Amino acid sequence: MVYHLLQDTGILSQTYGVLFNLLDTAAIRPQLCHVLALITRRQHVKPFRIQTILALSRQTGNDPKLTGLLRVFKNYYPEIIVGDAANGRAATFKHPDPQWRARLDEIQQQQTEAIQDGTVRNGFAVRSAFGRQQRGAKGILIPAVHTLHAQENSVTLEEVNSPKSLAENLDKIEFPTQLVAVLADPLLQKLLVLRPDAEGLSRVNNWVTACLDDVRSGDADPSLLLDMVDIIHDYAASTKTLPPLLINFFREFLQVWDGRDKRKIVVETLSFLPLMNFKELYQILLQPFESVLLDNTSESQLSLLTFYTSLLRQWTLTMLSSDSTTLSSSPAPQSIPALIAHVNTLSLTIAQTSPTVPTHLLILDFYTLVATRIFSSPSLLKHIPITIPPSLLIYTLHFSHSLEVVSRLCGILATYKRAWESVMVSTSPSARPLFAEERQQITTFNAFLMDLCNVLWRGRAFAVSDANAKGCLVPRTLEAALRGYLKKVEPDGELVLGSVFGLSHSPVLCLQSISFLRELEDRELEGEMDISDRGLRARHAGPVTQQSLAALAGKGGLEISWQEYRAGVLRYLEERGFKGVPELMYNTMKNLMKGRQ
Repeated sequence: MVYHLLQDTGILSQTYGVLFNLLDTAAIRPQLCHVLALITRRQHVKPFRIQTILALSRQTGNDPKLTGLLRVFKNYYPEIIVGDAANGRAATFKHPDPQWRARLDEIQQQQTEAIQDGTVRNGFAVRSAFGRQQRGAKGILIPAVHTLHAQENSVTLEEVNSPKSLAENLDKIEFPTQLVAVLADPLLQKLLVLRPDAEGLSRVNNWVTACLDDVRSGDADPSLLLDMVDIIHDYAASTKTLPPLLINFFREFLQVWDGRDKRKIVVETLSFLPLMNFKELYQILLQPFESVLLDNTSESQLSLLTFYTSLLRQWTLTMLSSDSTTLSSSPAPQSIPALIAHVNTLSLTIAQTSPTVPTHLLILDFYTLVATRIFSSPSLLKHIPITIPPSLLIYTLHFSHSLEVVSRLCGILATYKRAWESVMVSTSPSARPLFAEERQQITTFNAFLMDLCNVLWRGRAFAVSDANAKGCLVPRTLEAALRGYLKKVEPDGELVLGSVFGLSHSPVLCLQSISFLRELEDRELEGEMDISDRGLRARHAGPVTQQSLAALAGKGGLEISWQEYRAGVLRYLEERGFKGVPELMYNTMKNLMKGRQ
């Protein structure tokens, strides 16, 4: 049952005589014949053993098991075993329970992966895989870590079994014979990170090049490249790097990839590309990648946006780990604005082709990363120009029917505003002269702030008379049509276009606004709050306006001012996790800044 699991099957040869002498025990004879058939070698075939099997066969009426074992003997000495003894019906020695064996192999594999995940990938031990080579997808063989010709005073990687032993012997560890094993062995990956070795990367490059040559020459199927992506993905995910030498591999791979197979793995792998000149990278790799990936579906566009978000996240980590001198001389000051500008166009396209809340949130994931990780870091902001989203995208997201989208957008704009202030204030650690491209964007960004404040706070939606206001880019003809529509809906003129998207009337904020007022009224009725001395005799029907609050107080309702009501709504939003709108208002409206202080 477990013969295939023995590390050294030769050890059974030492018990051959004992096992053979038990053949006269009928209860275990079938299993003994099977085991002996597996372990029999030429040195085990003796004349007395042949005679014993022949005698037992006559006694048992030519037992098929004994006949099968006799045929094994005859394979070694066909000239000795003659006659009809081995010509009868013989048993075929197969594993007695294939289903049990398959299940045992599965358990073994799960246990191996658990050990590797627990002690190899997260710990410090080389992969052994039961002493065999690491096998990648569809049988791509990656050599296991094995060190030959080690010196007496050196330490092999196979001897390392803990972080302490790796640290103590770091300088003495011999590199394994086949360094391409770094693609599959996490401990070797750690060693090459701590002790970079150009020869190691060169060997990996040679191995990858050889695979590419096999595909070009027709000796290997093009699907081999797709299998190699699995291996490279595991390497990149473990080391958080993708060596530039592998860019050539992906250029070849993109020529045979259909853009769908293992799309997620390909996207994740390419997101580990090193920080380099974006325009050059786009020409040599990213443009072909986009051409293959995009298939006129929103899913492919979202996959591309996910890729650029992951790529920017990796580049941000690289920048944050660099000092100021290295950062200023790196490609980052040119590459980051170029990448953001490229994603600006992509995001605007996605927002129009797939105008859904999940799509809007995915777009905001990118700009949240830009605002909170890059433009909120003084060390990065000192070298990287501020690049804002396109105007049409901002206004499209602002009029989303999701409060989460609106809140996150306002939070991002508030972060951008602090970044602008940090750059322009001379006492700030990130103070510097504005770049030429930044000067061109200041007016546009101020328009964002003015328009959103007009819509949310001032009750002047789509106004263009204020300084910097662009009216949310709504055409004047459309504004007139909207006003005409409102007159038909509200002939008495109580609902005006300027306030229809404010705190009280906005489709995404009206529930929070009226809920805030309802809670105040409930607390007044329960005696937990003393707003008036005469009790509560009327509730507000909603939505709240400055005039309705004044009328409510006259009817015996809550006595609360318009300013107190709006400030309360902002606090209410903050308490429920929607901090974006309050954050933007507090950072933009001067009266709110003073009030909060």
